[in-house]
Amino acid sequence: MSDNATTRRAIEVRELTRTYHVGDSDVHALRGVDLDVEAGDFVGLVGVSGSGKSTLLQLIGGLDTPTSGTIVVEGRDVTRLSRRERSFYRRETIGFVFQSFFLVPTLTAEANLRLALTLQGVYGRRREELAAAALDHVGLTDRRHHRPGQLSVGQQQRVAVARAIVHKPPVLLADEPTANLDRATAHQLMELLAELNRDLGTTVVMVTHDERLAAEYCRRTVAMADGQLVGQEAAP
Repeated sequence: MSDNATTRRAIEVRELTRTYHVGDSDVHALRGVDLDVEAGDFVGLVGVSGSGKSTLLQLIGGLDTPTSGTIVVEGRDVTRLSRRERSFYRRETIGFVFQSFFLVPTLTAEANLRLALTLQGVYGRRREELAAAALDHVGLTDRRHHRPGQLSVGQQQRVAVARAIVHKPPVLLADEPTANLDRATAHQLMELLAELNRDLGTTVVMVTHDERLAAEYCRRTVAMADGQLVGQEAAP
C-alpha cells in the first residue's frame, strides 16, 4: 500500500508476547512482536511450523489473550476487552477462514451462511440478501442448494470463505486456508482472496507455510521465526 492522506492502520500490534505454561516449562510462542497492517492490505505471515504465525493470528482475532502487549484493530484495543466484548468484536469486525472448513454437513451452502448470520442476530430479508451476496462473491450462486458432501473440496473452502465475509467484516484472517487443497485449487482460492481484498477493500492477514503462494498473491509478506518477526517484503 502506498502512503497517502487516506492511509490508516487497520491493525497495530505492539510488544506482543504469549507464553504458555506446559508442565514445569514455559513455551514462549511470541516474543515482543510489533506489526502494522494498513487498511486494505493483504499480508502473508510465513514461516515454519511453530514460528508463532497462528498464535499471532488468534490473538488478533480475539480467540486468545496475550501475556503482554497491545493489539488495536479498527481503532479498538482488543487486549482490554472482556470475554463478552471479544465475542461481539469477532462477530462485528473479524472474518475467519481456517484450514478445516467447519461446515454443517446437513445444511446447504446457503443454509450454512444463513445459520452464521442467525447466530449474529441477522434475520429476515437482510439475512437472505447477505447470504446471496456472499455466495455470489465466491462464485457459488449455482451451488447454493448443495450440501458440503455434494461439493468439491475447493467449493467447500469457497463456502467457508463466503461464511467468513457474509457479515462484511473489515478484517479477514485466514489460517493455512490452502493446506487441504491441491495446487490448482489453492491458486483459485488465492485468486478469490486477492479479489475480495481488491474489490471489497477487505484487509486480509493470512498464515501460510507456502512462501511462493504468499509472494505471488500477497501485497506484503512478513516472515516469522521463534516467535519474532525476522523480515518483511513488499510485492514488486
